[in-house]
Amino acid sequence: MGHSLAPCSMILLGILLGAGLFAPRLRAQAFKEYDIKAAFLYHLAQFVEWPPEAFPAAETPLVIGVLGQDPFGKALDEIVKDEVVKSRKLVVQRFRQMEEIKICHVLFISQSEAGHLDQILASLKGRHVLSVGDSENFAQRGGIVRFVTEKNKIRLRINIDSAKAANLTISSKLLRATEVVGSGETRP
Repeated sequence: MGHSLAPCSMILLGILLGAGLFAPRLRAQAFKEYDIKAAFLYHLAQFVEWPPEAFPAAETPLVIGVLGQDPFGKALDEIVKDEVVKSRKLVVQRFRQMEEIKICHVLFISQSEAGHLDQILASLKGRHVLSVGDSENFAQRGGIVRFVTEKNKIRLRINIDSAKAANLTISSKLLRATEVVGSGETRP
């Protein structure tokens, strides 16, 4: 059953925060890294507020999308199966190109799309989409959340300017546990 910051979600957030500022340790296998990143995508949805116009109807689900080559396999589908966040069912959709995206709330932009990241981010302007990626300079180029892997830990780097431009409100609880940057800063 879904929940909005229910006790078990808060316990999980506490575990993730306690593991090093939202930075669980990774195993050597790449698939484990993306299993953890899939869990982060699900939990990010719990710490973001979308404006009402991001949901055309009361029954519109909260869509987690993957653009480009899917590094998650079945992990993301398994994590969100039968889950509800903020009274909305979660669904996963995969897209090969931006033109396919009609409704999306959290969009993971795969490294396979890094070559045209600027065009993708430009096409998201004016839409209420939490863009997430793990490619170099993702947050500085206008993406909202970048997964950063350092010393076998995953940390989040959040571009607060891009979040505001998308009219998204990110929980202060999450912001306190991440590195906050603005567009145009020089960190990777």
